[in-house]
Amino acid sequence: MKVRHENHTDIKKIESLIYRAFMNHPHHESGATPTEHLIVNKLRDTNALSLSLVYEDETGLIGHIAFSPVLIDGEESLWLGLGPVSVMPNRQGEGIGSALIQEGISQLQSKGIEGLVLLGEPEYYGRFGFLSQPELTLPDVPSEYFLALSLSNNVPTGEVAYHSAFFDN
Repeated sequence: MKVRHENHTDIKKIESLIYRAFMNHPHHESGATPTEHLIVNKLRDTNALSLSLVYEDETGLIGHIAFSPVLIDGEESLWLGLGPVSVMPNRQGEGIGSALIQEGISQLQSKGIEGLVLLGEPEYYGRFGFLSQPELTLPDVPSEYFLALSLSNNVPTGEVAYHSAFFDN
């Protein structure tokens, strides 16, 4: 088992993996078709996929994580958005998502990234140090689900905006 950077031969496999991981996801409306794979494709197509890691074992690709730039108060920053994190449904609960998150944090910290934000479950992401930060907001999202992790001991103040790929689906 290993975590590595995606390569061009992985793209269709990643797309299928993400789609399957989010099919019937509890945060989607009942019967909704997943769009997370389209977000990752658009991030890649616009060179806005800052880091894309896959988790593979002898069966093939079973996990994926994406990181992309965010704006803070309309300005570019050294902060990134984490997500989506995808694990094959039959392999969830084995620590694959955790391994991807930890490796992503490690790589980004070594590259000088100052922090990460995400929209997610505090119980899950809290184990990695993500917390609700009142000084960082995401419009129309309850603050307890918009989480941040400072990699530089400095949390900026402002409104966060994700890349347009998250809204064009």
